[in-house]
Amino acid sequence: MLFKLAFRNIFRQRRRSLLTGLSMTGGFVLCTFSFSITQGSYGNAIEFFTLDHTGHIQIHWEDYEQRPKIYKTIADRDAVESILEKSDEVKAYAPRVFAPALAYAGNQTSPVSVIGIDAELEPTTSRIKQKVRSGEYFNEALTRNGFAKAMIGAGVANRLNIGLGDEIVLISQGADGSIANDIFEVVALVGTKDSYDRSSVYLPLVAAQEFISVGDQVHEYAMLVDHANSSEVIAASLQLQLDGVTPGATVSPWQVVEEAFYKSMQADLQGNYFAMAIIVFLVCIGVLNTVLMSVLERTKEFGVLRAIGSRPAQVFKLIFVETMLMATLSIALGYLLLIPLLTFLTQVGFVLPEPMEMGGVPFLHLKGGVNALVLTAPALIIYAFAALVTILPGIRAVSITPKTAMSSH
Repeated sequence: MLFKLAFRNIFRQRRRSLLTGLSMTGGFVLCTFSFSITQGSYGNAIEFFTLDHTGHIQIHWEDYEQRPKIYKTIADRDAVESILEKSDEVKAYAPRVFAPALAYAGNQTSPVSVIGIDAELEPTTSRIKQKVRSGEYFNEALTRNGFAKAMIGAGVANRLNIGLGDEIVLISQGADGSIANDIFEVVALVGTKDSYDRSSVYLPLVAAQEFISVGDQVHEYAMLVDHANSSEVIAASLQLQLDGVTPGATVSPWQVVEEAFYKSMQADLQGNYFAMAIIVFLVCIGVLNTVLMSVLERTKEFGVLRAIGSRPAQVFKLIFVETMLMATLSIALGYLLLIPLLTFLTQVGFVLPEPMEMGGVPFLHLKGGVNALVLTAPALIIYAFAALVTILPGIRAVSITPKTAMSSH
């Protein structure tokens, strides 16, 4: 009976109901839009960062990630790769080797980071192919001159004043204590002078292994999973499996590998939540205003209800049910309006006036994100504040005497 009366009052008071409904719908759409942009920006930043070089999860030998040494290598590759290939949660993986080196060309020298990558597996784990600015992505085959191929960062090319087809000499230390030195031919320039790999020299995996004398061993496995947010759980699962076959291997999610970046993103996210709290507060004020005005304009009606014997609790319940029904209808309308808006945000997004570069990859669009938080949190906020702002008008409606209410204008 109470719901029936509430519905009747909503449709009878079309003007007030429309004003209240539009206020709630607008607040719901605004909250959802803000949540979507925040989650989308956060997700896009993580995607660009992890696909640049980190991956979602990494495997190293013991404490290599904190204290990298050239001799800390993963020897039992078959056991590791067997587990990764059997895992349904791992989309792709790629082995890598690393070494500091001194690069020499002409009469110029420069310190560089040598990174050995599998030419076929690496593009499935990072955006290395997309970052090739000139030349062609390499393979394991030798050049016409009989040299192993190399891709160099823009910073290395500028400091050594070399380009495509030029030779580069690398000098380093082998894992066995020997002096590593060899000549490579530049086949591609990677990234920009501001990108992560500006001082990197990429070599095919086998050529890099031979250069630093690590045999078939590697320093790192980088991998991608379906959802970056699940990295910590999946890393823990992989750690348990690896402990049983190759004790000493350490599995780390990207939140640990890039702890500083993760903490900065969390701090930025907290700042965004503060901004959204201000938006939610403004929405609450708007809803409170419309509900309070609705109650004030119906003072005589509540006086009649009290005069014919309605108890204060019944009047309060009526106001509460009407407000919650209005919130439900407003949220339903909001979802209908949000379908095309969220589709646009997630699929197209906004074109930035000036392209930004993240890790050497152009970042042209600002896109939103859609997940359970985006779809449910704004609705719960509207419901919570609708219930909260009903208290003050409800108390006023039930505390006024029938005589005072009937004599109001």
